[in-house]
Amino acid sequence: MKSLIDILDFSVEELDALIKTGMDIAGNPKKYAKACEGKTLATLFFEPSTRTRLSFEAAMCELGGNVIGFSEASSSSAAKGESVADTAKILSCYADIIAMRHPLEGAPYVAALNASVPVINAGDGGHHHPTQTLTDLLTIYREKGTLSGLTIGLVGDLKYGRTVHSLVAAMSRYEGNKFILVSPKELQMPDYVISDAPNAEFVQTTDLSEYMHEFDILYVTRIQRERFPDISEYERLKDSYILTPEKIECAKRDMAILHPLPRVNEISVRVDEDPRACYFRQALNGKYIRMALIMYLLSLSDGKPIARPQGEDGYKCTNPKCITSVEQELKHIYKKDIHGVMRCIYCDKT
Repeated sequence: MKSLIDILDFSVEELDALIKTGMDIAGNPKKYAKACEGKTLATLFFEPSTRTRLSFEAAMCELGGNVIGFSEASSSSAAKGESVADTAKILSCYADIIAMRHPLEGAPYVAALNASVPVINAGDGGHHHPTQTLTDLLTIYREKGTLSGLTIGLVGDLKYGRTVHSLVAAMSRYEGNKFILVSPKELQMPDYVISDAPNAEFVQTTDLSEYMHEFDILYVTRIQRERFPDISEYERLKDSYILTPEKIECAKRDMAILHPLPRVNEISVRVDEDPRACYFRQALNGKYIRMALIMYLLSLSDGKPIARPQGEDGYKCTNPKCITSVEQELKHIYKKDIHGVMRCIYCDKT
């Protein structure tokens, strides 16, 4: 059985196949109207969401399947102290596939280790958001016709933004891509994200205007209040970059502006009328690619949890946002990354 926890769980060939299916769904939606008839998706959202949860539900409905689940932790047995592992085992009795969002990093991975149905990580803290990345890949491909040889500007919260972490991991596997990382120094991209993408070129800057003329893709993220341990730091940085029509006057006429949404004020509504604004088309692409993903994972389901992790114990993760900080019976296991650095298998922290 296969689950999707990290975008790197899929090969480039699998990503390309999903994009091809997503393109076909976009052009021929009625062809897939009964593809998941008799199947049930469980959406386990321990953290608020609009686009991700509803796009999963819309995807399953358009495939002819059923949806069960909850939209906040307080309406689940987590409020009574039930573990993620037990929740996954129980929901495996009721559903054929699970989509989980959780504020703790590594929680969907724990679910996948214990569920007997495929698990999709719909976002775990500031860690990963692989289905947003699939959405981004389909959008970039539909807008640019390629996933290679692009200059991609990532703007805003690059430290806590799980969407940009996953996008770098995915796009760095394609040839000739360059990332220009635009953020306040306090919100720069973590070193491990950059070091894990040796095939890509990176430029770090605090100045958006300096590189505006170079971008093929401009990927804007909001400064996320919920990720900051210090609210005063959030208040100081929240308006660091606000995109306006004036700021993109010198940009390429075919540049594509993406945003995972929701936006607060980082993109002026005046930009919405610009044909380069792709973020609402991007949201629609999220439904198409999640339809493709659900079908693919269900085709590989065999009723067995994913393989137990191999690594070294004797370490203790100190990340307060790691699932191990709450669920005390989880065994702390570390593994070496491609640079020989030991990282927690749940949250990737050293």
